Amino acid sequence: MSRRQDEESPDLAELTRRLIAFRDAREWKRFHTLKNLLLSLTLEAAEALELAQWKTDEELEKALATDDKLRARLEEECADVLLYLLLIAEKAGIDLAAAAARKIELNARKYPVEKARGRADKYHDL
Repeated sequence: MSRRQDEESPDLAELTRRLIAFRDAREWKRFHTLKNLLLSLTLEAAEALELAQWKTDEELEKALATDDKLRARLEEECADVLLYLLLIAEKAGIDLAAAAARKIELNARKYPVEKARGRADKYHDL
């Protein structure tokens, strides 16, 4: 883990505040249309996916456990995805934490334990 043990993780609201201040100090808001942010999110997610290209599941997991450079790259790509997601949520007026909590509850109803345990089927095929 690259985070120092004594370092506290900021919450989503604090990250969003810091990100907006960063953006506004550079006068980038005009470039951050919803469409551009959605495109950027997808591009950053693809950069994370690229780290797994041509590797088996086992090779990727071993590499992440032993290759500090690869782990650092994945950490940066995950952060990029999160930051774009925060910008999208801010632009669209979405409370991301509340939306995620609602989605977990919805998924719990769509995928009841007794039907979904150990299965990767879509909810309508359970």
